[in-house]
Order: sequence, then structure tokens, then C-alpha cells
Amino acid sequence: MLRYIDHKLMGRSQLGWLDSHFHFSFAEYFNPDNMHFGVLRVINDDVIKAQTGFGAHPHENMEILTYVIQGELSHEDSMGNASTLTLGQVQYMSAGTGVVHSEHNWQNEADLRLLQIWILPDGSGYEPNYGDYRFALEDRFDKWLEIATSYDNSDSSAPIKIHQDINMYATILSADESIDFKVGSDRQAYMVCIEGDADVSNIELGTRDALEITKEDITITTNAGCHLLMIEMALDETK
Repeated sequence: MLRYIDHKLMGRSQLGWLDSHFHFSFAEYFNPDNMHFGVLRVINDDVIKAQTGFGAHPHENMEILTYVIQGELSHEDSMGNASTLTLGQVQYMSAGTGVVHSEHNWQNEADLRLLQIWILPDGSGYEPNYGDYRFALEDRFDKWLEIATSYDNSDSSAPIKIHQDINMYATILSADESIDFKVGSDRQAYMVCIEGDADVSNIELGTRDALEITKEDITITTNAGCHLLMIEMALDETK
């Protein structure tokens, strides 16, 4: 089963320094019928203006992944970590028993665009952990790049491990290319069209649109090219 999500109907927040599209209920966008998709709790498509960002704030008992689309993301946290990431690079944080961090765009003029992704963990009280991975952009050209998986999944080459049964991938498809993705009868997946155009079974997606995929293998085609993120997980019959 496929369900198209039009980005124009997503929750919005426009604060001047921050422009967000909320895939799920978040902050001032409250929708009890759109709280999650399986263990996927949050995807926020954020555009952060230069010399602004999120000041120090706490998290706990959440697996958090950040995928940089444009600009530079600067991170600092209470564990002593500090880093700056660019296009296609990913940071991850297991908030566990609690961590405080900040995220900023310290560039002089350019916007920062990123996807903030929160995944419900398979337990509580984990020791907090942070890391980042400097994926080469070309490693996802016309193929799926494995980004993140569960600590228990020894079959995956994904370098980022989190406390949940998910698999996260990205691809950048060239114009007029296609790619398959297998979901299977006991799994589901959530696909974000980050940029460009994509077609799945005659469902047309544009920039920022999304697709819920349940118990179905798919083929993705593109005309002008596209940049896609896929999060695959165990089936949740409630969503």
C-alpha cells in the first residue's frame, strides 16, 4: 500500500530565522491523527537562516539523526562534542538518560537546510552517545547508500548504529534513471523526496513530498533527477 503526503499540507512553522515543514505532529502543529509512522516520530525539514540556530536544549530517550542538505551545521553538546557538517553528511545522537545540545548555522549569509529525524528507541535509559559520519556525496549516486541501522543488524554495512530496528538509506538519482526498493510483507518504509521529482506506481512526488510504503516492493523513476531519503522499519499495523 502506498500513501502520498503532499508537502503543501504538512504542518508549518515560520519564525523568520527558521522555516519548517513538519511531517508529523510537532511544536505548534498538533495533530493527534499524525503522531508517527511506526517508530518514526519526527521528520522536520528545517531551513535555518545565517547566524541563527537552536540554542542549548535537552533531549532524552530518543534516537536523533540529522541529514544535512544545504549549508553548514554546527553542533555542540554537554558530552563535549563539537562538529560542523555539510551536504550529505549525517550526525546521530542517542539522547538516552539525557543530553543538552545546540545546533547553529554560523555562515555569514547562506541558509542551512536539514532533516531532523527522531526515532523512538527500543528501550529507555541508554547511555547518551553522539557521532557523525562524513559520507562522500558520490557514494549515493544512482544507488542506495546505507546510513543507519540497528545495533542488532549484522547484515548491514551502515556505519551508524541506533537503538531501534530501522534501516536508513539515501540516493541521488540521475535524470531518467530508476531504482528498486524492497519493503516486503512484514515491513514498512517512509520516503522523502528531498529535491527533484520521483514517480512510484504513477504517484508523482516533488521536492519535500513524502510517501508511506507498506508491505510493498517499489520501483522509483525520475525525469529530471532526485535526491531521496528512505527509512525502513518493522510493520506497525496501527500506522
